[in-house]
Amino acid sequence: MPSHHDDQSIGRFLKRLTYPRTSSLFVLGSSLLLSSLIASAQVNGVGQRPYLGWSTFSEQTINSAFLTQANIAAQSDALASSGLQQHGFKYINIDSGWQGSFDANGRPIPNATTFPDIKALIDHIHHNGQKAGIYWIPGVEQPAVVANSPILGTPYHIQDILAVPFTAGNAFGGPGTSPFHYKIDFTKPGAQEYMNSVVALFASWGVDFIKLDGVTPGSDSYGTAIDNRADVAAWSKAIALSGRPIWLTVSWALDQDYLSTWQAFSNARRIDQDVECEGNCATLTDWPRIYERFRDLPGWENAASPSLGWNDMDSLDIGDGTLDGLSNDEKQSAVTLWAMANAPMYLGGDLTKLDAFGKQLTTNDEVLAVNQPGKPAKQVLDGDLEVWVSNQGNGTYYVALFNMNATVTNVQLPWNIAGFAGALQVRDLWTHRELGPHPLGFSTVLKGHASQLLKVTALGHVLPTPSTSYEAESAVLGGGAAIANCPLCSGGEKVGDLGLGPNNNVTFNNVYVKKAGVYLMEVDSMTIGLRSYLYSVNGGSFQTLNCSGGSFLIPASTTVPVRLEAGFNTIQLGNPTSYPPDLDRIVISGNGDFPAPAATSYEAEAATLSGTVTGGFSNYSSGLSHAGNIGGGPGNAVTFSNVTVPSDGTYQLEIDYSTSGPRSYFFTVNSGTPQELDLNGSSFDDPVPIVLPVQLHAGANTISIGNPTGFAPNLDRIVVAPRVGDDRF
Repeated sequence: MPSHHDDQSIGRFLKRLTYPRTSSLFVLGSSLLLSSLIASAQVNGVGQRPYLGWSTFSEQTINSAFLTQANIAAQSDALASSGLQQHGFKYINIDSGWQGSFDANGRPIPNATTFPDIKALIDHIHHNGQKAGIYWIPGVEQPAVVANSPILGTPYHIQDILAVPFTAGNAFGGPGTSPFHYKIDFTKPGAQEYMNSVVALFASWGVDFIKLDGVTPGSDSYGTAIDNRADVAAWSKAIALSGRPIWLTVSWALDQDYLSTWQAFSNARRIDQDVECEGNCATLTDWPRIYERFRDLPGWENAASPSLGWNDMDSLDIGDGTLDGLSNDEKQSAVTLWAMANAPMYLGGDLTKLDAFGKQLTTNDEVLAVNQPGKPAKQVLDGDLEVWVSNQGNGTYYVALFNMNATVTNVQLPWNIAGFAGALQVRDLWTHRELGPHPLGFSTVLKGHASQLLKVTALGHVLPTPSTSYEAESAVLGGGAAIANCPLCSGGEKVGDLGLGPNNNVTFNNVYVKKAGVYLMEVDSMTIGLRSYLYSVNGGSFQTLNCSGGSFLIPASTTVPVRLEAGFNTIQLGNPTSYPPDLDRIVISGNGDFPAPAATSYEAEAATLSGTVTGGFSNYSSGLSHAGNIGGGPGNAVTFSNVTVPSDGTYQLEIDYSTSGPRSYFFTVNSGTPQELDLNGSSFDDPVPIVLPVQLHAGANTISIGNPTGFAPNLDRIVVAPRVGDDRF
């Protein structure tokens, strides 16, 4: 979580798009070469379970003066007195910014003003019964290179171990031969010894945790132009030689093609961009950045275990009230996901101001127990309702349900999708309530972005349901869509170059089912970073599948419900205005009896855009795109002309918008009287929802959103859902 980079940069996003297609033979070869090392992946005996603690970085993003020895000591004291430590929260991790210069041997040492005695600080942390973490990066920074310091215990100097010609040593390094961050050549004598000396210095201070940041392939620099794999191995070896148990996390947004290296030499790997807004909103984080974790995790869900290390999803900003940028339901959903993923759980924010709700979330031992068994959950359902399941192997399952919309929803979950036939007993782990037996399925009501975490005593086995696989390379390819080799794909090939136009798509014309109903569609796709499909079934309205991942070579699976007609159906996947993932295949399964989704979403960029309105890239918007330039005239509007509902009545209307400062919509329903909706916000990057009641009639309705005189917010999408009980708008 460095302050050095900007994860909102479209330019860097485009770098991800131009990621070189690394040889899959290399990926397979690397896995075989390092397989013998995987068993000892947890270096120095640490990391058998994900750690719990706190990190400075979130607070650093809103308070540039925060990182001082006095403040870190105060955070340690606050953790000790909070009660969280008794529930396992022990790590105090100091992120980027502690270092001020280099010692006579070219090793980083603290800023003497802000950290006058780092050994005394770490002793204080240890005295509180905690562990201390520190941040550093691969390579050597320019001041140490210019000084050409001697490497401790060797006849070599810093410049003797650098790659020649000089080149960037990590993702922060600049171009050319003066990159500021210089690459180490670990084939040279003295290189490993330099790394040993750095870790030995950290160990002498009492460091228990190292975050190695800016690691490539990853960190928005994909491919092997920089390549820090040798650095990670050298740091791991240095830790082993130090004689001190030290947790090693490598960061950030690591490339999954090199997973075997991350697993062999580190305890955890950051799989995402930073969770913090870092100036792109007025709070520490927000829901779109939490939702990003839901999208990233499916591609990594099989990569974590006590022997393989853990998927690090960054800080949990859940204890600073409204400053967190999340509702209480969203905070609970975030903790639930981290727990189900068995991800390291480290708080952000200011522990001296930890609020009661944050403390409630982090002292629920039943939920924390979900985080610790070393059996990360798998996603079994995506879309409006996400379902994640962890099989504990003894007839017990953890099942987490997440409402991804802001509307209230009525959940109907058949147990068979979770891998068992019935439930002898269901317990709600957040409320500590026994819910009794549920023979065939489970039903509940979830508020917007809310979740429920269940412990289920399962009964019976699930019989296989019919399924049919359809390869993308055998479908009809439109526009620039192209077939590429993909040895790890089901048919050895995939389809890429999709999206960025209405014709660049894949069409499956022969999707056959015996009877009409709702089936499950598994989509196996590949991407690095956020991407989205807009797909249509039998020529109907676009539906959205928001994805992410860490590889263009390793397929990740997500499953959504789709309504099909008896006989042959047509399913088309693409994205008219933005970037979808590469596609391996789709798999249709079920008997047509899966519960139908209650809500329907309509992407603004796929609606009718009039006047000045344009659809374009938006990294955190649904569909990876939004409609902008709305308003400023009566003709500059977004019109949804086929909003279909089954009967007359009042429905929930969710409007996802983004604005920095006050702006207003005027919206009409079926050409009725315009209604003014005054909104405010702090970001044009991250959409936020508002939900209000709307009267609709049976069949197709038209909703138009604009502003005849002033400028309107950007518009991501709308969601229409039936009212549920005593819902509140």
